Amino acid sequence: MTGQITHFEIYGDEPEKPSKFYGALFGWRMEQVEGLDYWRIHLDPADIDSVGGGLTYQPKADPKGWLQFVNVESIDDSLALAEQMGAKVVRPKTAVPRTAWVAVLADPSGNMFAVWQPDAKAFPMPEPD
Repeated sequence: MTGQITHFEIYGDEPEKPSKFYGALFGWRMEQVEGLDYWRIHLDPADIDSVGGGLTYQPKADPKGWLQFVNVESIDDSLALAEQMGAKVVRPKTAVPRTAWVAVLADPSGNMFAVWQPDAKAFPMPEPD
Protein backbone atom coordinates (compact mmCIF):
# COMPACT_ATOMS: atom_id res chain seq x y z
CA MET A 1 0.00 0.00 0.00
CA THR A 2 1.34 3.43 -0.85
CA GLY A 3 1.86 6.11 1.75
CA GLN A 4 2.90 3.80 4.60
CA ILE A 5 6.09 4.53 6.50
CA THR A 6 8.58 1.72 5.95
CA HIS A 7 11.30 2.65 8.48
CA PHE A 8 13.22 5.54 10.02
CA GLU A 9 16.86 6.53 10.48
CA ILE A 10 18.65 8.09 13.43
CA TYR A 11 21.95 9.91 12.95
CA GLY A 12 24.96 10.56 15.15
CA ASP A 13 28.61 11.57 14.93
CA GLU A 14 29.39 8.45 16.98
CA PRO A 15 26.63 5.91 16.12
CA GLU A 16 27.60 3.59 18.98
CA LYS A 17 26.35 6.20 21.47
CA PRO A 18 22.78 6.63 20.13
CA SER A 19 22.68 2.86 19.59
CA LYS A 20 23.23 2.31 23.31
CA PHE A 21 20.95 5.23 24.24
CA TYR A 22 17.89 4.01 22.29
CA GLY A 23 18.53 0.37 23.13
CA ALA A 24 18.48 1.20 26.86
CA LEU A 25 15.63 3.72 26.70
CA PHE A 26 13.15 1.72 24.60
CA GLY A 27 14.48 -1.84 24.75
CA TRP A 28 15.25 -1.88 21.03
CA ARG A 29 17.82 -4.39 19.80
CA MET A 30 20.60 -2.80 17.74
CA GLU A 31 22.52 -4.89 15.22
CA GLN A 32 25.51 -3.52 13.32
CA VAL A 33 25.45 -4.63 9.69
CA GLU A 34 28.60 -6.59 8.91
CA GLY A 35 31.07 -4.50 6.93
CA LEU A 36 29.00 -1.29 7.10
CA ASP A 37 28.73 1.70 9.39
CA TYR A 38 25.02 1.02 9.77
CA TRP A 39 22.99 -0.46 12.62
CA ARG A 40 19.60 -2.13 12.16
CA ILE A 41 17.03 -1.18 14.77
CA HIS A 42 14.77 -4.03 15.83
CA LEU A 43 11.79 -2.50 17.62
CA ASP A 44 10.77 -5.97 18.79
CA PRO A 45 13.97 -7.61 20.07
CA ALA A 46 12.39 -11.06 19.81
CA ASP A 47 11.60 -10.68 16.09
CA ILE A 48 14.96 -10.81 14.31
CA ASP A 49 13.33 -10.36 10.88
CA SER A 50 11.49 -7.16 11.76
CA VAL A 51 13.54 -4.00 11.24
CA GLY A 52 11.86 -0.69 12.11
CA GLY A 53 14.75 1.61 11.38
CA GLY A 54 18.43 2.20 11.06
CA LEU A 55 21.20 4.19 12.68
CA THR A 56 24.28 5.61 10.97
CA TYR A 57 26.72 8.52 10.88
CA GLN A 58 25.41 12.08 10.63
CA PRO A 59 25.17 13.12 6.95
CA LYS A 60 27.36 16.05 5.87
CA ALA A 61 24.30 18.23 5.22
CA ASP A 62 22.27 18.50 8.42
CA PRO A 63 18.97 16.89 7.35
CA LYS A 64 15.60 18.34 8.15
CA GLY A 65 12.91 15.77 8.76
CA TRP A 66 9.86 14.48 10.53
CA LEU A 67 9.51 14.02 14.24
CA GLN A 68 9.13 10.40 15.34
CA PHE A 69 6.73 9.57 18.20
CA VAL A 70 7.49 6.50 20.32
CA ASN A 71 4.84 4.93 22.56
CA VAL A 72 5.97 4.44 26.15
CA GLU A 73 4.32 2.94 29.23
CA SER A 74 5.31 5.83 31.49
CA ILE A 75 6.25 9.21 30.07
CA ASP A 76 7.60 10.32 33.46
CA ASP A 77 9.89 7.29 33.75
CA SER A 78 11.01 7.67 30.12
CA LEU A 79 11.83 11.36 30.59
CA ALA A 80 13.78 10.68 33.77
CA LEU A 81 15.78 7.86 32.16
CA ALA A 82 16.42 9.83 28.97
CA GLU A 83 17.71 12.85 30.91
CA GLN A 84 19.86 10.58 33.09
CA MET A 85 21.43 9.23 29.88
CA GLY A 86 22.17 12.70 28.50
CA ALA A 87 19.03 13.68 26.57
CA LYS A 88 17.65 17.21 26.75
CA VAL A 89 13.95 18.01 27.09
CA VAL A 90 12.99 20.27 24.16
CA ARG A 91 9.27 20.45 25.00
CA PRO A 92 8.19 19.28 28.46
CA LYS A 93 5.40 16.81 29.16
CA THR A 94 2.18 18.22 27.71
CA ALA A 95 -1.35 16.87 27.59
CA VAL A 96 -3.08 16.19 24.30
CA PRO A 97 -6.55 16.51 25.86
CA ARG A 98 -8.28 13.16 26.40
CA THR A 99 -5.71 11.47 24.16
CA ALA A 100 -2.16 11.23 25.52
CA TRP A 101 0.82 12.84 27.21
CA VAL A 102 3.66 13.91 24.92
CA ALA A 103 7.16 15.35 25.34
CA VAL A 104 9.89 16.17 22.84
CA LEU A 105 13.52 15.33 23.55
CA ALA A 106 16.89 15.64 21.86
CA ASP A 107 19.14 12.60 22.26
CA PRO A 108 22.82 13.08 23.21
CA SER A 109 23.63 13.44 19.47
CA GLY A 110 21.00 16.19 19.06
CA ASN A 111 18.39 14.10 17.22
CA MET A 112 14.87 15.12 18.20
CA PHE A 113 12.13 12.60 18.95
CA ALA A 114 8.93 12.48 20.96
CA VAL A 115 7.66 10.10 23.62
CA TRP A 116 3.92 9.44 23.71
CA GLN A 117 1.90 7.87 26.52
CA PRO A 118 -1.72 7.22 25.53
CA ASP A 119 -4.12 8.37 28.27
CA ALA A 120 -7.82 9.07 27.70
CA LYS A 121 -7.83 11.11 30.93
CA ALA A 122 -4.91 13.38 29.97
CA PHE A 123 -5.82 17.00 30.45
CA PRO A 124 -3.69 20.13 30.94
CA MET A 125 -3.11 21.24 34.49
CA PRO A 126 -4.91 24.50 35.35
CA GLU A 127 -2.81 27.62 34.94
CA PRO A 128 -1.67 29.08 38.28
CA ASP A 129 -3.43 32.26 39.40
